[in-house]
Amino acid sequence: MPLSDIELSRQARLLRITDLARERLGITDEHLVPYGHHKAKLALPYIHSLAGRRDGKLVLVTAISPTPAGEGKTTTTVGLGDALNHIGRKAVIALREPSLGPVFGLKGGATGGGRAQVLPMEDINLHFTGDFQAIALAHNLLSACLDNHVHHGNALDIDLRRVTWKRVIDMNDRALRDITVGLGGPGNGFPRQDGFDIVVASEVMAILCLSNSLQDLKARLGRIVVAETRSRKPVTAADLKAHGAMAVLLKDALAPNLVQTMENNLALLHGGPFANIAHGCNSVIATRTALKLADYVVTEAGFGADLGAEKFIDIKCRMAGLVPAAAVVVATVRALKYHGGVNLPDLGREDLGALERGMANIQRHLHNLREVFGLPCVVSINHFTSDTEAEHALLRQRLGAMGVPVVTARHWAEGGPGAADLAREVVKACEQSTTLRFAYADQDTLWEKARLLAVRIYGAADISASSAVRKQMAALQEAGHGHLPVCIAKTQYSFSTDATQRGAPTGHVVDIREVRLAAGAGFVVLVCGDVMTMPGLPKVPAVEHIDLDDHGQIVGLS
Repeated sequence: MPLSDIELSRQARLLRITDLARERLGITDEHLVPYGHHKAKLALPYIHSLAGRRDGKLVLVTAISPTPAGEGKTTTTVGLGDALNHIGRKAVIALREPSLGPVFGLKGGATGGGRAQVLPMEDINLHFTGDFQAIALAHNLLSACLDNHVHHGNALDIDLRRVTWKRVIDMNDRALRDITVGLGGPGNGFPRQDGFDIVVASEVMAILCLSNSLQDLKARLGRIVVAETRSRKPVTAADLKAHGAMAVLLKDALAPNLVQTMENNLALLHGGPFANIAHGCNSVIATRTALKLADYVVTEAGFGADLGAEKFIDIKCRMAGLVPAAAVVVATVRALKYHGGVNLPDLGREDLGALERGMANIQRHLHNLREVFGLPCVVSINHFTSDTEAEHALLRQRLGAMGVPVVTARHWAEGGPGAADLAREVVKACEQSTTLRFAYADQDTLWEKARLLAVRIYGAADISASSAVRKQMAALQEAGHGHLPVCIAKTQYSFSTDATQRGAPTGHVVDIREVRLAAGAGFVVLVCGDVMTMPGLPKVPAVEHIDLDDHGQIVGLS
């Protein structure tokens, strides 16, 4: 019986993070804040001292539209980082931190898998260095300040019907989506409708991940809009005088976390914004730091390229001035057959017809990355034992006709050496000249930005919205927010807003049901379809399999 991810992780020989940082990256002890022996934070003054160094090359790992069959994007990110080091290149990995909600829900852990993992996986998947707790506390402090202000006279004349700031918790809990607060009489404040989002959907999370300094963090926190007055003027965190205390809670969380892979290569893990409601990438400060420390930085963006890579480029790269040298698109034969119409129980059987139909999905992702954004691409096919040579040959033939290198990678089973061919192709791709392009221009209206994304990236015919949503978008435009990027929140499972539409649907209409201003983060969220910012647990959640054995060791975490 094969070993589980947690069992494999315990076989690794971890080195002291301070020793590893000094030997591999020249970071001495005074620039590190250790959290035990195997994880540490990089001191912010040290990070700012790196400004004069030249940048390495940034490699984005993205994927096809996610399926229940799994693709292995994080595993590929880790495996590629290990492989680049294996072939003699100096590489650092930059990843998001996992959220406890998915860990105990459907997805499980998010530290890679097999022999391509970042460690210590138990710490990372659970409480890690406390960043998410700090974000939750800062967010909920603002919620408490808002209700407290109303309780003590409401000098700002906040309209309780127009409070947009929810509370957050780092757990999937559908019962908290819509609640009522302030019950129990005058001493408990004024009753009003409220609700919870998951921490990764908090604007505070997005702000932390887009800030480049403590000063920038505090300024962005002050711009958060929490409500409107009765005269329809925005009320901000700065109006409530809460942003300074919020920054205090986040002071340590802004520093990136340094850990290692199973092969003792270094990785920066920092932040974890929701890939639906936010931009779904690790922090700008971690990515920039990694680029100063290594010749190659391997990072990833959440979900498929239509959501993750698009937001990575149109939001993160636009704001931070980052330019990826190449993109890796991760897929599996199984997942492509699923997009071709095969149901989950039958994916182990060879089906060239379904594979060919399913290739429409990866072909559109490749078209978007190459033709819309201007990035050289490499396709990484995660190898499964049920794959056949005929299936891999068909992939190489069809995608090769597009001029895209296709590599079968075995890092899950073999670690870095199993992705050495992938690493060599990525190095070649990084040598190509690129001119990064965006899907829309800053000066386009919010409506036009959404329409361009729907048509150019999702293959839609058009967008639609109710008159109330149109009015809200027009009001944001008139108020001076039209220059902001848009963040489309929709299902990750399809190019459309219908999660059941596999492959590469065309001609659909993307309906915008809700608009949210994230003034501190610096983008406008357009909620489409039935996407939710507070997930629920599945019928059989991962929590049922996670336990402590008689020796006090964690079991069931993957």
